[in-house]
Amino acid sequence: MTDHKTDQQKTDRGSAFVTGASKGIGYEVARSLTAAGYAVTITSRNAEEIKEAAQKIGGQTRGVVCDVRDPAALEREVAAHTDAFGGLDVLFVNAGVGNFANIVDMTIEQWQDVIDINLSGAFYTIKAGIPALKKNGGYIFTLSSLAGKNPFAGGAAYNASKFGLNGLSEVLTLDLRQHDIKVTQIMPGSVATHFAGHTPSDADAWKIQPEDIAQLTVDLLNMPVRTLPSKVEVRPSKPPQK
Repeated sequence: MTDHKTDQQKTDRGSAFVTGASKGIGYEVARSLTAAGYAVTITSRNAEEIKEAAQKIGGQTRGVVCDVRDPAALEREVAAHTDAFGGLDVLFVNAGVGNFANIVDMTIEQWQDVIDINLSGAFYTIKAGIPALKKNGGYIFTLSSLAGKNPFAGGAAYNASKFGLNGLSEVLTLDLRQHDIKVTQIMPGSVATHFAGHTPSDADAWKIQPEDIAQLTVDLLNMPVRTLPSKVEVRPSKPPQK
């Protein structure tokens, strides 16, 4: 674990907890939140990657090893976050995986891996964060996908997880709005990340970039408190012609 602040300290903007943040969208969101004045905890299952990410982001960044499939670990790390920073203001639910196969060929293990991380892991993360968010109000972002409304061949587990995450996000809005907790589901199309074993390259220049989602997140946090963009679909503005 990398902990740049051991004394309790809360910035003017508050603090954020971002899952799946060693690289890609989670990393860029954490970096942008830090630049905007937030103290941030980032998580990953990979100890070396999260240590390196926290060091690169700098500021008041805590890098912790945490598996979102483990509710007890999430509760423990959110508690450690609130101890370090005096509360929790933003929860960015980002950790996710993709296994893609025809339903005939998909294994039970592949299905369980995607559902356990993308959907159950999101639920566990949110459950861990709600008590702290309720104290002063806050913001939950769920990183979904356009695959949460557009099914495609070979996407049984991934589509199911994102359709489910969208439904969960919509219910969260209804359940939490009277506690002054906003919920926004961000639904990107093609993003240039390492997702599903992809290596970003110059050929991905047309895609949404992780920093674009990070900018969107900061912009949403700056919206008037009375206004909630509850679902934001994000697409590449000019994909290649097929």
